[in-house]
Amino acid sequence: MTSAQVENEEAPQRAEEGYERGLGSRQVQMIAIGGAIGVGLFLGAGANIAKAGPSLIFMYALAGVIIFFIMRALGELLLYRPVSGSFAEYSREFLGPFFGYFTAWTYWLMWVVTGMAELTAAAIYVNYWFPSIPQWVTALVFLVVLFGVNLISVKVFGELEFWFSMVKVTALIGMIVIGLGVLTFGFSSAGDTAAVSNLWQFDGFFPKGIGSSLMTLQGVMFAYLAVELVGVTAGESENPEKTLPKAINTLPWRIALFYVGALTVILCVVKWTEFAPGVSPFVAAFAKIGIPAGAGIVNFVVLTAALSSCNSGMYSTGRMLRNLADNGEAPKVFSKLSASRTPAFGITVSVLFMGIGVVLNYVVPEKAFGYVTSVATAAGIWTWLMILVSHVLYRRAVDAGRLPASSFPAPGGAVCSYIAIAFLLFVTALIAYDADARVCLYVMAGWAVALGIGWAVLKNRNPEVTQRREPQLEKIG
Repeated sequence: MTSAQVENEEAPQRAEEGYERGLGSRQVQMIAIGGAIGVGLFLGAGANIAKAGPSLIFMYALAGVIIFFIMRALGELLLYRPVSGSFAEYSREFLGPFFGYFTAWTYWLMWVVTGMAELTAAAIYVNYWFPSIPQWVTALVFLVVLFGVNLISVKVFGELEFWFSMVKVTALIGMIVIGLGVLTFGFSSAGDTAAVSNLWQFDGFFPKGIGSSLMTLQGVMFAYLAVELVGVTAGESENPEKTLPKAINTLPWRIALFYVGALTVILCVVKWTEFAPGVSPFVAAFAKIGIPAGAGIVNFVVLTAALSSCNSGMYSTGRMLRNLADNGEAPKVFSKLSASRTPAFGITVSVLFMGIGVVLNYVVPEKAFGYVTSVATAAGIWTWLMILVSHVLYRRAVDAGRLPASSFPAPGGAVCSYIAIAFLLFVTALIAYDADARVCLYVMAGWAVALGIGWAVLKNRNPEVTQRREPQLEKIG
């Protein structure tokens, strides 16, 4: 066996030393499903329908294909070397230490700002039922409860995420079934106007023009954030060789059903002109159908989606900080595991930063929520780009015989990764064109400068950390 092969076999064990492989197939599957259903769909789709009309269905389908390309690229890398904090590790291996450092910290930022937004959103949803309870109190209670869950063990995190995802999936399937019932049998107050022709009857399928439809892609991509979370679970999955390919390969039908399917049914039941920004299209559709408890049901589901996202954020940030500490790019204290084998200190620090969201509950205006989610989208696009570029470089190494082939190769090799890279750069250009969304690029530029300064300090204090430590890529065979 060559030294490169030995190093590749030993690397996962070093990276995962101390973690408990406590996530079973059932939990990994539901984490993957839940990652594809979030607040971006339940709330964000309202504003996007107003911008693009029925063509939003096509935008979700197009973006869904790109997300599948990204996940198959990640899947190939995961089965080559399954590690927690996967994309940061692959960036470090194939692009160099700085890119691993930058990607890990940026993914940490994505989840911290998402956690702030989701806590605020969850408090607003509870306010729907209990308007007398101050929002900051509700946000603080959710923060403490989810913090406790993440400290107990990865099994408890996985179980809670399983049930959060179950609620979202069941609710969406229920909405689709009810919508199909209205279309087929014509019951409810929406029965008289519900028809498939609603998709093109009111100024066509692209009522605002293709340009306006394309501008919704940034919001659509936000809705898909967190699908890559299954990659972070790799180091704590009981059997990554079986569970990860299954979770990734079921992504197309999840996107087809939960995004494309749900939106198609809703836009058939209610004509697109009746939807407005700031209102969940699902709440509006249930109100039109005339189900009395509909708004309350959807409110509960959206609350679950927000808590699920925040829960996932706490899980991810702790693992990313440990990954950084293991590579000397964050204080060593972050690498320590608690008695329950969780990165407790990293989770605690991340939760304290998320707590800023609780403090700001009084002063955060409506636009700030949009700014925070746009920052999360920009950070997510960077993460996806790093996955794709790492995949392209890995395929080059495999083709040259320098690295072993993965047991889960992406279809089309690196071609689909190149297509996805071009698409993500196009979406970034759209964000730059949009005056409201553009602010996130300024934030990311400031973040890049801060990380650059941090890297320079790190290089001055400990030059060894910043040197490339890639495997010796010898020809195999």
